[in-house]
Amino acid sequence: MSLYLDHLAALQRHAESALERTGFDMLLIASGIEKYAFLDDRPYLFQGNPHFKHWLPLTNHPHSWLAVRPGKKPRVVYYQPDDYWHVPPSAPSGEWVDAVELIVIREPEEAAQALADLVTPRTAIVGEADAALAGLQPNNPEALLNLLHWARGAKSPYELEQMRAAQRRAVPGHNAARAAFLRGESEAGIHRAYLVATGHTDRDLPYTNIVGLNEHAAVLHYQYQDESPPAESRSFLIDAGAQVNGYASDITRTWVAPGHDEFAALVAALEAEQLGLVDEVREGVDYRDIHLSTHRRIARVLRNAGIVNMSDEAMVEEGVTKPFFPHGVGHLLGLQVHDVGGFMASETGGVADKPEGHRYLRLTRPLQAGMVVTIEPGLYFIPTLLRQLRASPQAAQVDWDAVDRLARYGGIRIEDDVACRGAGEAPENLTRDAFAAM
Repeated sequence: MSLYLDHLAALQRHAESALERTGFDMLLIASGIEKYAFLDDRPYLFQGNPHFKHWLPLTNHPHSWLAVRPGKKPRVVYYQPDDYWHVPPSAPSGEWVDAVELIVIREPEEAAQALADLVTPRTAIVGEADAALAGLQPNNPEALLNLLHWARGAKSPYELEQMRAAQRRAVPGHNAARAAFLRGESEAGIHRAYLVATGHTDRDLPYTNIVGLNEHAAVLHYQYQDESPPAESRSFLIDAGAQVNGYASDITRTWVAPGHDEFAALVAALEAEQLGLVDEVREGVDYRDIHLSTHRRIARVLRNAGIVNMSDEAMVEEGVTKPFFPHGVGHLLGLQVHDVGGFMASETGGVADKPEGHRYLRLTRPLQAGMVVTIEPGLYFIPTLLRQLRASPQAAQVDWDAVDRLARYGGIRIEDDVACRGAGEAPENLTRDAFAAM
């Protein structure tokens, strides 16, 4: 049996049910189009429609279309231009080819004719507005999208295999990056070592790598990569992933140079709490509770390290953990790094609210078997947030000498990708399994 064909059959069944429930006869999905810089002929990196990639392992195929027809094979309109300026998509190949009705086109406009017999007033068309062609105007019906987005939260066995493979692709890059850090290389040099080890280029990473040395680790989405190494490389944070057939991994590690024992102890303490949070990924658990649990665990780390002299409960209640941990504990992961549907209240829509005062949390749903989530607690020394804490009534309970010593390391984030399993089963830590296999 083929995991991919089983996945395709399950998508077909769910799409047919969703069409019937929302009053549509047909579903057309545009892969997307290339977009160009303003007043220029240089294209941006192509970002395909995740709905298209959900059905087909085609990640760099603009101007293609998928038609889902109840009771029939999907129809794929495959754009393969006769182009001598660029390398066109290769001839269709792979397991998906025999599972679909395939039409190859040479010009984007030919898709309209290839799908004309399927377009009726009751056709749902999912895609960006600028993917429109004559007779193919995306309408993105909300009720249908809600059903599709909700279901995408739980991954099929085929999808889990792609995500395990994405972990195995990323882990050699993380190991190479750590080795480059210990050699004293620059952020740019570390990044290049990561790319070589994963076989990626900047064009096909699932997101832009975060590679921060020393104080740069305190910038949550640090966007630069210095070419020159610092005079002393004390600490290193890398948030970097890989992708396989459109499915992403999202892994963060923090490393410490030898001889920096105080910060190394803080990293070890946070890692112990991170593993405890991973174990909280269980079917039926509200992810918001894991986020709130993270703040209690951060409080324990701060108290045990002597950074804050308050009880764990008081730290959380009075907001003292927030300057040290200002983001959410994680998010859904899959075809998108921040996968869709994280705030949905149910399959018919609505919003599951974030806990009061925690506006950066990206997932508020109860966990289901098959969901893959990130667990990424952090502990940072961010100057602008520390200034606010210094001005607060709780400032007297903070050991500012310790904060000043630790601020030169920037901060810590440790992130694993974790699959929720069935009732009573422990979670599958995709990331740790991949590291252990290397």
